Order: sequence, then C-alpha cells, then structure tokens
Amino acid sequence: MPAVLHWFRHDLRLHDNAALHASLGRAEREGLAWLPIWWAGDRWSGDSPWGIPRAGVHRQAFLNQALADLSRSLQAMGSGLLVLRDPSPQVLIDLARSVGAVGLVAEDIAAPDEQAEVAALEAKGLAVQTVWQSSLLDPADLPWETHAVPDVFTAFRQGVEHAGVRAHEPLPAPTRCPPWPEALACPPPWSEPEALPPGAIDARSSFPYGQAAWHGGETAALAHLAQYLARDLPHTYKITRNQLQGNDFSSKWSPWLASGALSPRAALASLRTFEAERGANEGSYWLWFELLWRDHFRFMHRKHGRRLYRAQGLSSRPEHRAPMHNDMKFAHWCAGETGEPLVDAGMRELHHTGFLSNRMRQIVASHWMHGLGGDWRAGAAWFESQLLDLDVHSNTGNWLYIAGRGTDPRGGRAFDVARQAQQHDPDGVYQAMWQ
Repeated sequence: MPAVLHWFRHDLRLHDNAALHASLGRAEREGLAWLPIWWAGDRWSGDSPWGIPRAGVHRQAFLNQALADLSRSLQAMGSGLLVLRDPSPQVLIDLARSVGAVGLVAEDIAAPDEQAEVAALEAKGLAVQTVWQSSLLDPADLPWETHAVPDVFTAFRQGVEHAGVRAHEPLPAPTRCPPWPEALACPPPWSEPEALPPGAIDARSSFPYGQAAWHGGETAALAHLAQYLARDLPHTYKITRNQLQGNDFSSKWSPWLASGALSPRAALASLRTFEAERGANEGSYWLWFELLWRDHFRFMHRKHGRRLYRAQGLSSRPEHRAPMHNDMKFAHWCAGETGEPLVDAGMRELHHTGFLSNRMRQIVASHWMHGLGGDWRAGAAWFESQLLDLDVHSNTGNWLYIAGRGTDPRGGRAFDVARQAQQHDPDGVYQAMWQ
C-alpha cells in the first residue's frame, strides 16, 4: 500500500491543524497508509553564519518535550511519530521511496530557510503540498492582497478591525488515523532524554520548563491556557506585561505558539469565551492586539520575503549598511559582560533559562545595536539559538523594529538603559537576581 507522509514542522499538535486534516483526508480518500514524521532540517542543526548553534540546549530540550508529547498522542490513535535527526533532505527522499510515498503534506512557513527546505525536497522529486495555517487570520480574509498589506502595524490593525475580519473557529483534533506503512516498523513512543540543561527548573525562571506544568507539548500548552483564563489573568495583562520577572506577568503562550503546540486560533477562541463569560477589558483586548502583531510579522514575510534578512532590512538609508562586526563585543554581550548591569542581568537570564521578558528583550537588543554598534543579524542569531519561544517571523520583525530597518515609521528604538532600570527595576531586585 502506498503512503502519504505528514511532516510536522512548527505545528506540533493535533488540535486546529489544517495540514494534518489535509494529509489524513488524502490518505483516507485514496486508501493510502499514513506516516507522520518530524524532520530536523537546517533549522535545528549546525551553526548560523555567526558561529552560533542554530538551536541551543534550551530550545532543543523544549522541542524534545514537545516531540515526546506528540508521539504519545499519535500512539493513542494507533500510529506513531518517526523522528529524523539527519538534516539532509536525502533522508526524507530515501524514506519516501522505501514506503512508496505518493507525496508529503506539511504546513506552509513564509520564511526563506523554511521555503528553501521545501524547494530542496521538490528538487529531488518529492511532491510537496503545503497548507497555510500559522496565522490567526486567514490571508484570504484580509481586506488586501498580499502585496498590499500595510507595512505599518497600526494601519494593519485598524484595517482588520474596521473590516471586521475574524479568525476561523479552530479545527477539532482527529481521533483516528490511517494505518502505518507495512514496509516500516512502527516505532515505540518517542521520549525525550532525561537530562535537562541547568536552568530548566531554576526557581528564578519565568518559564521553568523542567516542571511538568511548563513542559513543551500540546498537553501542557492547553492546560496552561485553561488555568491562565480560569485565574482571570487576561484582565491584568496590560498592567503587568512590562514586568521583568515572574510566571504570571505575561501570558507565557509564546513558547507553545512558537513550537505550534498551541494554535493561535485556539488561544483566541478560548479568550473570546472568557470575555463572554467574565467580561472584556483593556487587558484582554491587549492579548488580541499581541496576537495581531504576531500575524503582521507573518504577513510581512509573505510580502517582503528575503529582503527582510538583508543588513539594511527594508531600509534604503546609507547609514543602514552592515556595521563592522566586533567578535569581542559580541562575545561580551552574549555572556552578559558588557558592564551595563541591567543588560548583563538580562543576557544571563536568557542564557541560563532560555527565556526573557519582552521588555528585557527590547533593552538588550537596543543596547547591542545602538549602544555597542552591533549588527542586528548577529543579535537575532543569538536569540534564535537561545529562546524557547523562537519564532522566526517575530524574531526578525522585532529586531528590525528596534533597529529601525523594518516597517515602523519611528525609525528604531534606542533605549536609555539607566532610565529603563529606574522605571522597571528601581530597587535593583532583578539585577541582583541575575548577578
């Protein structure tokens, strides 16, 4: 019996997964076997051009937790998950031939490296069907064509809200699946390595993913969403979101959204139910606002593509050419040894735990570019390596925003570190915590 391959990418979940429904539907219609896989590709292996591992220890550990959770869910449906660590496209091509695959289905990701992965598979003769599903809003529902989506977020948000664009209802999780290919033995449930990096269960961490409630994977993601809403925390989100430390000052949805263990449509649907039952306010609105920001970064990738990754980004200003890269300054910044106490505290927290508040991300990024004269792409590469919630669209978009090389009309954000410390850590508690 021939098979269809399903490639899980940044959608490590069963709920609200349009690509998953597409591959299952094809297998059932055509009487095919169904083979779910996770393939590392280039995003999870090797070094960036800056000599930094593409995925550091925290990202790898969180991914392993998510893969183990997905594997258990698939096993419960009578299937399994084949984990392929070899980054070469040939490993997928060889697998497809061995099971007589008629094609592969996966989510569509509008980022250059991810598009190149698909192109490499197609170049070797594998038929690939991609399904767009990573945004909250469907691109077809927007009041603009892709090339005309406003570059400025405020215009985008106002246009979406004025047009009354709504997210579709999340799709249900499938409850059954076609048979595993006869030519391939079904693997046992995949489990993550027992050892976790230092910092995974650190009591100081704002996202202690070594604890069961914070594990990577769909099970913990949905449980976290439910408890966050049950405790009425959306109502205080806008008030607390700029704090630097703690488990509840922000939603903490981002690591699960980044891995795809949580769907943005599922998060919004639950938020709308919460608002209907307990009332809406500025805090709950701001969660929608942040999900729209996440969408905007994705639509900017669909519109501008690889241009976003140039040294000058979208800017045409001559001063936005690539600065001279200083390896020593970069090493000191990464290690939290710049001499700026607040910046250094943030960089130590990031390296030790894989997480950093949004406010601190802006402060340390601004200091790297505007204080130390560093290349935004090097800073983005360090974040890519370290962050549990690495989302290529948001990471690139936010670095360009702070650099003034993206779509924001204000021309960048240069933070006064001393003033930021006075406003957000007046008693020095955060700085003392990460000395």
